[in-house]
Amino acid sequence: MLDTAPLLQPTTFPAINRGRLESLQVNLGYLCNQTCKHCHVNAGPKRTELMSRATVEQVLELLAAQRVLSLDLTGGAPELNPHFRYLVEEARALGVRVLDRCNLTVLEEPGQEQLAEFLAQQRVEVVASLPCYLKENVDDQRGKGVYDASIAGLKRLNRLGYGQTGSGLLLSLVYNPQGADLPPAQEALESDYKHRLAEDHGIIFNNLLTITNMPIARFGSTLLSKGQFDAYMQLLKSSYQADNLETVMCRKLLSVDWQGYVYDCDFNQMLNMPIDDENNRRVHISRLSHADLSGQAIKIGEHCYGCTAGQGSSCGGALSG
Repeated sequence: MLDTAPLLQPTTFPAINRGRLESLQVNLGYLCNQTCKHCHVNAGPKRTELMSRATVEQVLELLAAQRVLSLDLTGGAPELNPHFRYLVEEARALGVRVLDRCNLTVLEEPGQEQLAEFLAQQRVEVVASLPCYLKENVDDQRGKGVYDASIAGLKRLNRLGYGQTGSGLLLSLVYNPQGADLPPAQEALESDYKHRLAEDHGIIFNNLLTITNMPIARFGSTLLSKGQFDAYMQLLKSSYQADNLETVMCRKLLSVDWQGYVYDCDFNQMLNMPIDDENNRRVHISRLSHADLSGQAIKIGEHCYGCTAGQGSSCGGALSG
């Protein structure tokens, strides 16, 4: 696989600093039941990296000590980590908001038959990947049969109350562009999604999140192999919006890898750009229970333009309307 990391340094992206830590985004491992073209993690069925129970306990210690508001679980398919349900239960017992970045098809995997019910019982917010409302586009990006399995998963969640008015069970869908383009306007696309999914399948959901594809890992390698990397970077940089700089997710979020090392964001994690201490050693989560990271400089690169281009992009969708 072609590596874009050397092409992302040095950078002209503006310097930024951390604010108060509000959200912990934890990658529970790279094991996944899918292999997607746009995946910036290179997750797949053959990956063996999974967070241990000991590191999960350290995550819980940090949540409690720092009074973190949100726990954002990602992977791979985070649900395939054997400690996923324990972590969710303990975090919810602390009063922490928990989000599960679910690929939907995992709900149909053998051994996961009660997963949807567990998520509903724990009042977990589901952030579900569905890169398009059209079957051919989804199967092209994520693999044959993924669309039908995703629709089945959404219907299962709807039956449990997800997306239903007044249920309190929040269901958000995630859109990624098919190629080297910026996402369209989030509000207009959400309207299209809601209309088509309701009309075609009787499916309802709360919000659509549009996320820009980052020029790293599997997607970055594809750009290089097709000779599109330079043009895509120019698109991101020419679409830079300074107003988005104030609300980029890295200001309030800490990313944790499957081994417990910390990064300013999930993308830096995939680029092996960890948070370092004064001795240039990467920082482990076990050292942060009483640390104050506010005001510290955030590690940046050319890929950061992906978060500030156009409407802006974060794990919570567009930054501006």
